[in-house]
Amino acid sequence: MNQYSVLLVDDEEEVYQVIMKKLDWESMGFRIAGYARNGVEALEMAEELQVDVVMTDIKMPYMDGLTLCKKLKENYQKIKVIIFSGFDEFEYAKEAIKIEAEEYILKPINANELREVFERMKANLDKEMDEKRNIDKLREYYMESLPVLQENFYTSLIDGRIPEDAIEKYVENYQIDLRGPYYVVSALHISTTMSEKEMTIDPFLLTVSVKRLVEEQLADEWNSRAVTYLGDIIVITQLAEESNITRFTDKMDKICKMAKRVCGARVTAGIGHICDQLGQIPLSYQGAKNATSYRVLYGNTRAISIAEMDPQENTDMPWEEPYIQKILKKIKMGENEPLQEAIREFIEELAGSKMSLQKYRILIMELITEIFRFGANNQMNLEAIFGEDNDVYTQAMQLESPEALGKWLQDNCLKMQRQVLSERSDTTKSFVTRAIEYVKEHYADSDLSIETICGYLNVSAAYFSTVFKKETGKTFINYLTDYRMEEAVELLLTQNEKTYVIAEKVGYSDPNYFSYVFKKQFGMSPSKYKTSKLEQS
Repeated sequence: MNQYSVLLVDDEEEVYQVIMKKLDWESMGFRIAGYARNGVEALEMAEELQVDVVMTDIKMPYMDGLTLCKKLKENYQKIKVIIFSGFDEFEYAKEAIKIEAEEYILKPINANELREVFERMKANLDKEMDEKRNIDKLREYYMESLPVLQENFYTSLIDGRIPEDAIEKYVENYQIDLRGPYYVVSALHISTTMSEKEMTIDPFLLTVSVKRLVEEQLADEWNSRAVTYLGDIIVITQLAEESNITRFTDKMDKICKMAKRVCGARVTAGIGHICDQLGQIPLSYQGAKNATSYRVLYGNTRAISIAEMDPQENTDMPWEEPYIQKILKKIKMGENEPLQEAIREFIEELAGSKMSLQKYRILIMELITEIFRFGANNQMNLEAIFGEDNDVYTQAMQLESPEALGKWLQDNCLKMQRQVLSERSDTTKSFVTRAIEYVKEHYADSDLSIETICGYLNVSAAYFSTVFKKETGKTFINYLTDYRMEEAVELLLTQNEKTYVIAEKVGYSDPNYFSYVFKKQFGMSPSKYKTSKLEQS
């Protein structure tokens, strides 16, 4: 059985003591998480205890029940509020309905009536909980989202943004049929240099029209998936045999000519190299993109296979790019072992590539360029990592083995990772430091609240509360109260001022509430505290 927490709020202790004894709370699925003597205290406790139900009196000092209900609904929409009162007046009930209180009951509280109220509350909370856990609803939502998830997967796959060891999991979860055994990527580029007379349709609609034509033409014979990516139509096709690539190229050539006749579009279809692993899809995509660039030599409205244009293209394809991007991603994630593993994978692939010295030099240039671009984009101090005025390219080229390159990469990438983590930590600490400084400067403002400081810092209250408590060990309200009490003690012992004056100086417009908070903090009233300290001295 689901169990829910309740916070009782009343300025008369005997009232909530009676309420606690009226019901067998545990058997009904509830537990009393705590009780507060006024609305201000209740608001603080609601943040700390994360309760499900607040049962509050209307008439209380410092903040009445209706105001508390309104603030709870603003800040914690999921909390249910029950309002009880000895004032049988229509205006109170009307206001309770207006601020969306779940129940409004009158004192004296009858045990049966109270039981009925919490039975209804339990039923509503259970219903909400069931809806969250409802697998059928989640599955329905998932199935509705599946086309979008699948399209995102395809674009991420061709762009090399999915780790090889995760591809199979995505394919299974997104219900995608990519069993191969061979794959080829095609990039259909629609010419944007057509004259106004030729351009009879909006370019976006033209792309949609051509994509639909491609899907219709490939549906019967070819197991293909088409997505729109960076202005082109990208097609991933599965081949039963490698030799089928010739017929497929001819089919794409016919589609290009059909697109001009049916859609009024000049289309060039670049066909990439065949691959037998999904992790090689990005390489086939790069080949397809390279193939479309040959239209400057052979014209558009046709299919161009990169294997026919440049048979050696496959050995020259940038196999290293996904490895480099994976290393950079692991730097940013901030975990040592995954970064070291990514570097090991890169070095193993490099050692087995048997590339020429010229290609190795190009690879090193690209590697260093990507590392420096990553460092610049993340505001890193690259001199602190690689040394001042050092020729990093020469450093790397002087390494005499892949293992030495791996060691050099690991040392420097770990330094970059530490900078990323340090910057992230500094940002968080700076964030909290600014909040603390703001409290020190504005604690005397009685309107100072989480909303005030979040507006100053330009962050959400949820994020602020999480970060502040993580760094200080206190909620913001507790920290502000503690600081105000410290200042109040200082003023009490050093200045001969009335209590109400000190209350105002530390941010309390209501001297009675100041005295209440002070006594709660130190166990005695401000005047007694001052007397006891003076006697001790």
